[in-house]
Amino acid sequence: MLTVGAVAELTNVTIRTLHHYDEIGLVRPRHRTDAGYRLYDDRDLERLQTVLFYRELGFALEDISTLMSDPDFDRGRALREQRKHLEGESHRLERMIQAIDDAIDAHERGIPMDNETMFEVFGEEQRAYQREAEERWGDSGAWAQSRRRTADYTDQDWLELKAESEAIVTEIVEVFRSGEPADSTAAMDAVDAHRQQISRRFYDCSHEMQVGLGEMYVADPRFAATYEGLAVGLAAWARDAIVANARRAGVEVD
Repeated sequence: MLTVGAVAELTNVTIRTLHHYDEIGLVRPRHRTDAGYRLYDDRDLERLQTVLFYRELGFALEDISTLMSDPDFDRGRALREQRKHLEGESHRLERMIQAIDDAIDAHERGIPMDNETMFEVFGEEQRAYQREAEERWGDSGAWAQSRRRTADYTDQDWLELKAESEAIVTEIVEVFRSGEPADSTAAMDAVDAHRQQISRRFYDCSHEMQVGLGEMYVADPRFAATYEGLAVGLAAWARDAIVANARRAGVEVD
């Protein structure tokens, strides 16, 4: 059996987190020393491993607790489902890496990127969104402004934009996974960084316009799937954070 300190060192999970898992009944070690210190056996470690897999997939602690407290919960089935999810993510990343390699090759050879090549950086789905966005908003002032701003973007500009976007999304996901409520300052700041990026890179994105985007993240199955692929529950949380941020700025939102 292992002490809480040994488990923390083994798993790279803080002692404070392990104590929290015990307090909420998520991973409660079965044994104690005579002095009352926690001791983890093999079954405790297996349960902790399953919890950490779920956390890596973006599940909230409350959702993990609900899943694992189900009388029908099966560790083997849960592991297989987790593997299936990661397999899909690995395929997506492989496609993204190939698209970036193609963009780097074009840049190093000095080949200008046309629209199709340019959006390979973002993958097939992003190009589909681009086409649909033009169909939906092609006549809008925001779309015209975006087209003007991006007309002279180079392949390097798009690569920098991609890195910037990934950093913003990573921050949003990390705030979500930390357990911050959607109306917290951290959550509102994270989604506002996204709004500011849109304003800086594409078109002037008001709070009202971002609220509309947030609703689309939830209502459109493809956008919802993208966000839920990053972390279960993220789409609705991001939408709620956007609404809270708009209200913080004094915008009335229904």
